[in-house]
Amino acid sequence: MSPFWRRKPLHEKLAEAGGLLPRADAPLDARPPFETGIHGVARPREWDAVVTVEAQLSGDAVAFVALPDGTLVVEEGPDDVQQLADAVEAQLGRPYRAEAVRRDERLWAVAANAIDVFEVEEELGGDEIELAVQGDHRTLLVDDRKVFGSAPSLEALAQSRHGDAYVVRAVRLDGRLWEVRTAAL
Repeated sequence: MSPFWRRKPLHEKLAEAGGLLPRADAPLDARPPFETGIHGVARPREWDAVVTVEAQLSGDAVAFVALPDGTLVVEEGPDDVQQLADAVEAQLGRPYRAEAVRRDERLWAVAANAIDVFEVEEELGGDEIELAVQGDHRTLLVDDRKVFGSAPSLEALAQSRHGDAYVVRAVRLDGRLWEVRTAAL
């Protein structure tokens, strides 16, 4: 009988029984034991287009929206952003929302996302609207305040996309033009 300290450990016995230990006569396999590749869930894309462009602009940051007709609505920064818009439009059609930051004296990095622009027929006041509809229940917020009334054009747009349960968020761009996002509930 062999002494107890000379017995094989349990993990070695199990590895042998499962065929996980290499045989003595088998050639050495230098490959990794598992396939390599991408692991986990990929992050969603943040921007639809990213470009760099040389431009002579003042300031360090710019935010603007390009409307379907080519009008540029500057929300932050200098007014003359046409060079930045031209660079974006080489990759992304209008309408879009863009942000740009200065990288050095003349180089700018511009990132843009396509947006949905919609003309709201009724005057709702305010600059931000959130409308939630589920069946007969409606909640309308204008600039984060609950108001009575309706927004028939926004309701028709969202209902055509999502049926009877939806949320509409809209931000005024210029006059009756709004950036609109809809989602089903």
